[in-house]
Amino acid sequence: MEDKLNVKGLIFDFGGTLDTGGNHWGEVLWEVYRHFDVPVAKDAFRKAYIHGERTLAMHPLIQPHFHFADVLCAKLRIQLGYLQEQGMLSASFAPREELAEAMAAYADGCTREVLARSARVLGRLRPKYSMVLVSNFYGNLHTVLQDAALLPLFDCVIESAVVGVRKPNPAIFALGVCACNLPVSETAVIGDSFDKDMKPARALGCRTIWLKGSQWEEPRDADSNPVDVVVTELEEIERCLEFI
Repeated sequence: MEDKLNVKGLIFDFGGTLDTGGNHWGEVLWEVYRHFDVPVAKDAFRKAYIHGERTLAMHPLIQPHFHFADVLCAKLRIQLGYLQEQGMLSASFAPREELAEAMAAYADGCTREVLARSARVLGRLRPKYSMVLVSNFYGNLHTVLQDAALLPLFDCVIESAVVGVRKPNPAIFALGVCACNLPVSETAVIGDSFDKDMKPARALGCRTIWLKGSQWEEPRDADSNPVDVVVTELEEIERCLEFI
């Protein structure tokens, strides 16, 4: 860490970064399944998770007024339905709606603590940097950020469902750079996903800070596409912004 990381703008991811501390939501929800003793194998859960994400990406089931717990409940309802329809989970295990609501409430409770910690970190960074949020989300991100007291900390929020472009397309990060009103070389992207955050940000010319927690799967080319900094806690970003 000899040279200064000379950036004036920070572009944050949301899901898996500010709400889980770097842990992929698939891994977070798998722990929720285990907490509730849902009798499914992880391979089956992975299929249900992917099905749920594709369903939400294709159909406008999430409304702008939905809170985070509502999003989690919708995800879990779709996942549990898929598992039952595919014969991977007995319909007699628990009523799907009641189980989805209970699991969503539990996951939401765990997330609130992480969001509060993220708000404290961002609050300390806010006076020093232009800050923008760039996220693949469902059209209700303003509501979620408002609930978490995060909305006032960002100069701009760029949400895939609103702007019509999704990660890993570098174009969504280009919108973030424009919102910072800075040269691309003076912006740093902070995110949990190597493939969806780090690679496109680096291709665009941004500096990159990888918040690496529990991964859905290990990236195959991380060694050949090095990021500027790897951290395991959001608080570490404050230190690595001074030096790289």
